[in-house]
Amino acid sequence: MAEKVLKVGLKREKGYLYYIDKKGNLARAKMARGGKKGGSPKVLEKTGIKRAKGYLYFIDKN
Repeated sequence: MAEKVLKVGLKREKGYLYYIDKKGNLARAKMARGGKKGGSPKVLEKTGIKRAKGYLYFIDKN
């Protein structure tokens, strides 16, 4: 069962991978496709989420 930790009004764009980085910030990077290299990550929002050991953190559609 999932529990929401933070709500951010994020509009996703095609071709990017969205994730929570090591510092707990929301970041995105261009995905590598068909021999093309991916892009460097860019921090979209500094959320400062403190991650607890043994839990999985992900970004859902909402």
